Amino acid sequence: MQKSKMDWKGLVRIGGVFFLLYLAIYYWSSVEKGLALLIGAAMPLVVGMSGAYILNILMSFYERHYFPKAKKRKKLVEQSRRPVCLVAAIVTLIAVITILVRLVIPELWAAIGFLAQEVEEGVKKLLNSEWAAKLLTEERRAELNATNWEELLSKGAKLLWSGLGGAAGAVAGVLTSVFSMAVTAFTGCIFSIYLLLDKEKLQSQCGRLMQAYLPEKWHGRIGHVVGVLNGSFHRYIVGQCTEALILGSLCAVGMLLFRFPYAGMIGALVGFTALIPIAGAYIGAGVGAIMMLTVSPGKAILFLIFIVVLQQLEGNLIYPKVVGKSMGLPPLWVMGAVTIGGGLMGILGMLLGVPLAAAAYQLIREALNDREKKKEQPAESRPT
Repeated sequence: MQKSKMDWKGLVRIGGVFFLLYLAIYYWSSVEKGLALLIGAAMPLVVGMSGAYILNILMSFYERHYFPKAKKRKKLVEQSRRPVCLVAAIVTLIAVITILVRLVIPELWAAIGFLAQEVEEGVKKLLNSEWAAKLLTEERRAELNATNWEELLSKGAKLLWSGLGGAAGAVAGVLTSVFSMAVTAFTGCIFSIYLLLDKEKLQSQCGRLMQAYLPEKWHGRIGHVVGVLNGSFHRYIVGQCTEALILGSLCAVGMLLFRFPYAGMIGALVGFTALIPIAGAYIGAGVGAIMMLTVSPGKAILFLIFIVVLQQLEGNLIYPKVVGKSMGLPPLWVMGAVTIGGGLMGILGMLLGVPLAAAAYQLIREALNDREKKKEQPAESRPT
């Protein structure tokens, strides 16, 4: 009788799941709008948790070095450790972002302006070259030479701007987006600070909830999975930031030695984009080469050769020791994680793909090892 009741309960649950799936598929447009609204409302919390996780790495580092052996005034040290280290972590993160912005943005803006001014002269040189004479007739070349390229670019920019819905509408849309992003960032910062100040209490509350409402078996598994994910992301962030700092510094020093222009800016840009696995450094190098074209095409080509050599040295010597060993992920998994993550979520997917793949790789390896051990055990000694 008990078995029959359990069978009916299982059938009811399965039927309820299929009915909910049917409703979700049939009313997918409404479900999609509801999910988008929910994600938009929860975005400040997502930003806050992401910021808190990154700040926690810095804060934990400072906490380990904040009077660790203090014997006198121990109470004062304990009470001030969390707020002082949190402020130090926030100041450090703001300082790093400020340095990157001050190094990259002014030089990038100046290079774009210089490149725009040189468009007309560059087009004329191109039209007067030998291969252009072979491809174009004299009349066509004369018409193109007589064209005012600066005015043409200005008209094209105005046309693009008007196509976006009018200047007033575009400005209003930009201001609205900026204001919304600012509010989200501010709310996320406040939320992350509260998370970090009470992280032990929150961890205890989450543990109590799982113990109260989940079976003991599931409680242990969820705790293990969360621990693996935390370790994977922690190692990835620390290792990738260390590797990016080393690569950016080597790039800047090498450019100074070879007397390449924009050494500090391109070094910072290459280091920042190196946070993206595999392709990140090449993205920064491509932008740097385009900027260097405004000074000397020959130096731009030499810079690309220098970056390729530096990236090979970094990929074979630095990355395996700094990031590769700590992640324990085979190169094939790294490439697959970056490709799939980039296809699904762009740059954010590239950043998240590697630590998620590392966590999945470790969990799958542990599950396979457990299954193999159970198969090797004699039948009478296996747990029932």
